[in-house]
Amino acid sequence: MSKTVEFFFDFGSPASYLAWTQLPAITQQAGAEIIWQPMLLGAVFKATGNQSPAMIPSKGRYMFQDLARFAKRYQVEMNFNPHFPINTITLMRGAAGYLGTEHFARYVECVFRAMWVDKQNLGDPQVLGEVLANNGFDPQAFLAMVSDEAVKERLKTITEDAIKRGAFGAPTMFVGEQLFFGQDRLDFVREALANG
Repeated sequence: MSKTVEFFFDFGSPASYLAWTQLPAITQQAGAEIIWQPMLLGAVFKATGNQSPAMIPSKGRYMFQDLARFAKRYQVEMNFNPHFPINTITLMRGAAGYLGTEHFARYVECVFRAMWVDKQNLGDPQVLGEVLANNGFDPQAFLAMVSDEAVKERLKTITEDAIKRGAFGAPTMFVGEQLFFGQDRLDFVREALANG
């Protein structure tokens, strides 16, 4: 397949969750492939001087109302996580560790659903361990993996690549050299794939 969408995401981003629910169907219709790019949103914010919309109360309220509208349009379940924002470094190292393995898709689904459907506090190591165990992962093996220097470096490299290419938030998607930010830009991603 020559058509691809690079999907830079962070589990702590509700917009990344919504994009994740839609991208597989969009790419399937276009005969395209998703290139998964787990990045650390906190590092992107720090490098670009950006911050979560939730840090501005009125903007945060609007954002979650708007995300709820999109969840309804997409007909997917989404619940505001009362523990938001959560430090996602361990979660994103997990995604970097499983990247390219048979476990990646299941891990991504389990974490996104725990965060944005089941409202779990994945910043709590005990809660995370329970979520992983309930989804067929070995929590001890997971902890060893996310402590591996090569895994840490992979996440750092992907994050730095996103920043170099102009990312300032999540989700960030690339079709070729075209950057699209936000799950509300999926129509443009669809168009770019159709015209590619």
